[in-house]
Amino acid sequence: MPESPRSARREHWREIIFESETPAGRRFDVTLLWLIGLSIVCVMLESVPSIKRDYGQPLLVIEWVFTILFTLEYLTRLCVVHRPLCYARSFYGIIDVLSILPTYLIGVFPGLQALLVIRVLRMMRMFRVFKMARHVNGAELLVRALYGARAKITVFFAFMLAISVVSGTLMYLIEGPEGGFTSIPTGVYWAVVTITTLGFGDITPVTTLGRLLTSVLALTGYAVIAVPTGILTSELSKLDGDDTSDACPSCGVHGHLPDARFCRRCGAPMA
Repeated sequence: MPESPRSARREHWREIIFESETPAGRRFDVTLLWLIGLSIVCVMLESVPSIKRDYGQPLLVIEWVFTILFTLEYLTRLCVVHRPLCYARSFYGIIDVLSILPTYLIGVFPGLQALLVIRVLRMMRMFRVFKMARHVNGAELLVRALYGARAKITVFFAFMLAISVVSGTLMYLIEGPEGGFTSIPTGVYWAVVTITTLGFGDITPVTTLGRLLTSVLALTGYAVIAVPTGILTSELSKLDGDDTSDACPSCGVHGHLPDARFCRRCGAPMA
C-alpha cells in the first residue's frame, strides 16, 4: 500500500529531527545546539546583578523567544514519532520538558528561571551529531551502566553510610561538645567529610584518640574511593560500544546495534 502524502511528510520530518545522517538532519541538530548554547548564556548573564539591572527586560524577552522555539520543537518531535508517549517518557523527552517548564512557571515561582541551565543536558546530542556515539555512546550508555550496577552501588553506599554513622557516634563520644562535636549528626557530617578526603577543617579533633580515628577514616577513604568507579567500569565493559546513531521511529531513542531489527526500548520495528 503506497504511503500517503501526510505520512511521507511526517517521515521526512522525523528523519530531519531525529537523524543526523542527512545534510538536513545535521543542519537541524547543529542549529539546535547553537540555540541551546545561546539560551544558556542568556540565563547565566541574567544572574549577574549589574547585567540584570540594565538588560533584564531584553533578556526576559529573548528567553521567551527561546522557550517558544524549544516548545514548538518538542511538540514537533511528539508529532513525528510513531509513539509520542514513549518519547515523552524517554531521557531526552524528560529533559526537553524540564528545559522549557521553568519559563512558564516564572509567574508562580519567581527566580525559577535559573533552572533553565538544565538545557545544557540537551547538548549531549552533539555526540550523535558529530558521530562520536561509537566512542562515547552518549548519555544513555552511562545511564544503562548505572542502572545495571544499581544493586552494587546501593550496597556500597549503605556500607559507607553505616561506617559514617558509627564513626560519627564514636567521635561524638570521644570529643564531645567541647571539641565541636555538639551532636551525633555533626559527628556523622565530620565522618563523611573525612572519608571522602575533603577535609574542610571546620571541625577537627583535639584528643589523641580522636586524631587516631580521623587517620583511620582518611586511609579508609583512600582505600574505597575507587570502588564505585570500578563497579561502573565493569558495567560499561559489558555493554557493546558499537551502537549506531539510528533513532527508533516510534520513540526516538538511540543506541541500537548495527543489525538491530527492533527498538531496544519500546520493541517497535526499526525499519
